[in-house]
Amino acid sequence: MFREPDKETPVTHRLPAVVEGRTVDSTATQIDAVAGASQSAPRIRLNRRTLIAGAAALAIIAGGGFGTEWWLNGRYIVSTDDAYVHAHNTTLASKISGYVETIPIADNATVRAGDVIATIDAGDYKLAADSAREKVATQEATVDRIGRQVIAQQANVDQAKAQLISAQAAAKRTQLELDRQQALAAQKYASQQTLEQAQANRDQAAAAVDSAQAAIDAAAGNLEVLKAQQQEAARSLDELKTALVKAERDLSFTVIRAPVDGVFSNRAVQTGDYVQTGQRIASLVPLDDVYIDANFKETQLERLRPGQPVSISVDALPDHDIGGRVASISPASGSVFSLLPPDNATGNFTKIVQRLPVRIEVPADVATKQLLRPGMSVVVSVNTKPAKAAAEMAANTAANTALAGADATARH
Repeated sequence: MFREPDKETPVTHRLPAVVEGRTVDSTATQIDAVAGASQSAPRIRLNRRTLIAGAAALAIIAGGGFGTEWWLNGRYIVSTDDAYVHAHNTTLASKISGYVETIPIADNATVRAGDVIATIDAGDYKLAADSAREKVATQEATVDRIGRQVIAQQANVDQAKAQLISAQAAAKRTQLELDRQQALAAQKYASQQTLEQAQANRDQAAAAVDSAQAAIDAAAGNLEVLKAQQQEAARSLDELKTALVKAERDLSFTVIRAPVDGVFSNRAVQTGDYVQTGQRIASLVPLDDVYIDANFKETQLERLRPGQPVSISVDALPDHDIGGRVASISPASGSVFSLLPPDNATGNFTKIVQRLPVRIEVPADVATKQLLRPGMSVVVSVNTKPAKAAAEMAANTAANTALAGADATARH
């Protein structure tokens, strides 16, 4: 009933077979699958091209934005990570020698100017002050005694002057008596004995006048001596008072006080230690007066000027944006101020780019929050664009004020 297929007819041209009422066309199905695959391949290639083109467009847009930002702002930014926080640390030292009696301040505690840092045994210094005080009292009594002697001697001078006046009056009276006796003797009314007696009385009165004058000179001389002694005693009293002041000053040095506000740290002695004059006790770090020294390369200094705004990024405070200001630029590189500065005029030479410290001022409202600690590493970026300097300074001030307000709110 079935005719054998022609052997020369290709398989792809076979007619569909009917098996149990169903048409089976496997060859057509394969052909459709191949045709569908051939139609989907261009669509896949089109999607890849679109992705590549989109990525290229995004890259161009991002690059253009980055380039624009660099041209407008980035090229004016000069930055370095060779920057550290510093402070004017105070070294507390003993001005006298003695045993440390107490250290009432704990390590890393905040102190105020005038707070007691340590005390030294004051026994010997109290005795020295008391001894100096007693010497001053004794010398004051000596000066007072000599002063009274001066007053008494002045009275002796006055008495001698009164005696001189009395002697002069007696001399005048005896001279008149001698004149009268001479007149009577010339008229033969008086005896020779009476005349001689009058002459003797006149000579005695004259001698009394001379004696009274000598007594005045002696009393005046003694008065000047006493005044000189009083002046000498007064100067000795001044010396003793100076010694008393020194003794009391040494006594006051037994109490070591903080000269400035800061944090007590780096203790070098303990209670009971014997300290010498000038020996270091501890360090005092004023955290509310910190600053930053940024070591810029000499090739970066061309556009740096004092007053330019600075963006400060602190490694320990990544969430805080801090603004500063260029305060000054060092007059020489760090190598010039080193203990052994290099001498490039000898030996082989290799040029090395030098760095110069640039002082960066931290705003006071930020420094008082004590967020920055000396020794911290920071990254500083200086905006050298003239038109942006004033605006960025204002923005930094606003940011610092906001930071201070947020810290105050969190503290409350």
